[in-house]
Amino acid sequence: MLRAAARAGVGPADFWRLSLKEWRLLTEAAGDGQPLGRREFDRMAEAWPDD
Repeated sequence: MLRAAARAGVGPADFWRLSLKEWRLLTEAAGDGQPLGRREFDRMAEAWPDD
């Protein structure tokens, strides 16, 4: 799982903060079963920041 996170651009500290639900959402795209790409993740993070 950590390797998959690294490939998706998620650093170790951020990886360990993810809940199982968040991990599943990051690795399951809607309907196609493909992991969320970095570009999509960046767009999502910009739209819904954690701050």
